[in-house]
Amino acid sequence: MSAQPAQVAAPAGVIGALSVLDRFLPVWIIAAMGAGLLLGRWVPGLDAALEAVRVGEISLPIALGLLLMMYPVLAKVRYDRLGSVTGDRRLLLASLLLNWVLGPALMFALAWSFLPDLPEYRTGLIIVGLARCIAMVLIWNDLACGDREAAAVLVALNSIFQVIAFGALGWFYLQVLPGWLGLPQAALDVSAFDIAFYVLVFLGIPLLAGYASRKLGERAKGRAWYEQRFLPRISPIALYGLLFTIVILFALQGHTITSQPADVARIALPLLAYFALMWSGGFLTGRAIGLPYDKTTTLAFTAAGNNFELAIAVAVGVFGVTSGQALAGVVGPLIEVPVLVALVYVSLAGRRLFTAEEPARG
Repeated sequence: MSAQPAQVAAPAGVIGALSVLDRFLPVWIIAAMGAGLLLGRWVPGLDAALEAVRVGEISLPIALGLLLMMYPVLAKVRYDRLGSVTGDRRLLLASLLLNWVLGPALMFALAWSFLPDLPEYRTGLIIVGLARCIAMVLIWNDLACGDREAAAVLVALNSIFQVIAFGALGWFYLQVLPGWLGLPQAALDVSAFDIAFYVLVFLGIPLLAGYASRKLGERAKGRAWYEQRFLPRISPIALYGLLFTIVILFALQGHTITSQPADVARIALPLLAYFALMWSGGFLTGRAIGLPYDKTTTLAFTAAGNNFELAIAVAVGVFGVTSGQALAGVVGPLIEVPVLVALVYVSLAGRRLFTAEEPARG
């Protein structure tokens, strides 16, 4: 049953209550993308210098940006509420089906439909589809007033399945299924240890820091001080980390992206379709199974978001930094960032579909 307009805060009211940094986030993100592309194109040797600062296949500048981005969001999570989320079987089952059954299958279908003649880009997109969200989705969920505790649980669940299932699904979608369909096959040689290391860096460190902040801060000063004084001070760090990550990411591949616009456009089309379909499917699923707005939003964003840092690291490690697979991985966030920012506003507008009794965190 739809609520009357007066029963639920209007999206304009929600957006109007945001800070200047939050309200004009699309502007800052577009500026960060443009700055990164220009830096990568016009500053000689910058991409090589950034590439040199890495541990294994993990870029330290990107890792730093992601840690700064995720820590404030995970520090906001009320960890004593996680039990109520883990007991919600509708949410957990829907998330598992969307992320690990529908998501990879949809990306496989789109990659073959849009890029039948470009095997490197096609393989790169399939790898993106296998890398489920564990990082940046926390930002989109928070901006859209999703359930932070649910997001933390679903991201942790995805990280576990990523370690277990990534290699097996890569084998299935790149070798087994194409063989059954009479299509060309590809190989993906990546170990569960490597995946676990990426998950530990990109999720484990900020999760531990956020949990420790919550526990130590509340113990020392109390929950009121922690949530009313400490969290507002650190909250902007998340968006600064996001913008820093975007600048670095696009600076690394600025020359490649701007020198191959036609290829980028070919890769972008299936990605646009993928993000739109996965988010819409997640939102409609949450609504259909009776989830409240905040959990429906969390389900939608965790279904649509991808772990681009893992996809890029795997593509670079297996196929090389100049490969088409790596370019497809880099184009992933080029499309994902603006699309999911737009979907934040779509999600806020969709609050009117939910009744006033359902939670709607401001």
